[in-house]
Amino acid sequence: MPLDFTKHFIVVPTEFKLRNNIGFSWRVMVKLTNGKVTLDQGWATYAAVHQIKIGYMVMFKLLTPDTLKVIIFDDDGIEVVNKCGKHDEAFASND
Repeated sequence: MPLDFTKHFIVVPTEFKLRNNIGFSWRVMVKLTNGKVTLDQGWATYAAVHQIKIGYMVMFKLLTPDTLKVIIFDDDGIEVVNKCGKHDEAFASND
């Protein structure tokens, strides 16, 4: 994410909750590196569980200072509906 993204925050959070289109949340750590905000620990697992592939578009919408809504579109531009049963208990939360 570009550093301009940080202008929406008084302080950039150290973690975000990623809320999917069926209401489940997933926690990922945030890291500032080389002038960019990076989704770090937890993102690779999130991407794997939600089967995000090269060519997919991922859109983030800021809901609260520490929550992003994540909408995933496949390479045909069709929204991907996430299934909550695939969430790993170590990373998912239903709050």
